[in-house]
Amino acid sequence: MSANLTNKTVLITGGTGSFGKTMLERVLREDVREVRIFSRDELKQEHLRIELRDPRVRFYLGDVRDRASVDGAMHGVNLVFHAAALKQVPSCEFFPMQAVMTNVVGSHNVVESAVAHRVQHVVCLSTDKAAYPVNAMGMTKGLMEKVAQSVARRLEPDDTVVSSVRYGNVMYSRGSVIPLFIQQIKANQPITVTDGRMTRFMMSLEDAIELVLFSFGHARQGDMFVKKAPACTVEDLAQALQNLFGTSVPVRTIGMRHGEKLFETLATVGELAHSQDMGDYLRVAMDDRDLNYEKYFTEGEPDEADLDDYTSHNTHRMAVKEIEHLLLTLPAVRAELSSWETVT
Repeated sequence: MSANLTNKTVLITGGTGSFGKTMLERVLREDVREVRIFSRDELKQEHLRIELRDPRVRFYLGDVRDRASVDGAMHGVNLVFHAAALKQVPSCEFFPMQAVMTNVVGSHNVVESAVAHRVQHVVCLSTDKAAYPVNAMGMTKGLMEKVAQSVARRLEPDDTVVSSVRYGNVMYSRGSVIPLFIQQIKANQPITVTDGRMTRFMMSLEDAIELVLFSFGHARQGDMFVKKAPACTVEDLAQALQNLFGTSVPVRTIGMRHGEKLFETLATVGELAHSQDMGDYLRVAMDDRDLNYEKYFTEGEPDEADLDDYTSHNTHRMAVKEIEHLLLTLPAVRAELSSWETVT
């Protein structure tokens, strides 16, 4: 734990989502005064209320697009974790303005409300798809990062600290390939891969939560934190699952889909040029060129040409056995294996 949450009031936007709920569970292990869940789905809130039955948790119905509803939840808050977002790539492709309204305008509402209410720290959740984005989801998340930094630039160090975190694929999250592959294996269907050479960063949900808590404990104004992570090819991931489930179902290549990349980037050359290595994390400071327009138009950064982006192609590439070991650390995968062994 990198952040002191004792006697703090924490607000989690998007708190009924998979990431928000895991963050809630993690925060409730600490001696917090109160955790506020802000989201727009009343039924999910009711289910979570019944499940938890914890008097420290309070629920606020609202939408980040509506500044007034955000303000209503912000009074007296110490720390804000902003996870509310539209995250499904296909949905954002078909409805890009909806992604803009939630991911950009909504994020601006949350950050400005936190500043107005003199919150100590707000952390915005981003994604590797924000670096060199090729889809609307990544583009709007990249703009969210820019919005957060634009607010941070006008603030003093003692004001509300505005920071963000960027992470790669969260294993076994909703809509990810691991539950899809397991479903196909259990149905004795071919495992469908887009391109076996495709690489993705691999991170557990717990690692992503610790990244946020690290930011709460270490961020300076406008910082963005990146969690270093290993990667693997989709082909090796499929092989690891075949090995674990003891199956020889075939692998069928379907080709890359719209909005996908062969590899993802967690930090660009420009970001690495003003980053600090903090062991498991990279601290990417605000680009000082944004405060000195001359560096944009008449000067450059000579060292950038000697750097490489931090990508899922050049990070540590896991072998199949390493992937198997990592998968077995996930409770959901162990449960799937247990039920599979019972049936077979």
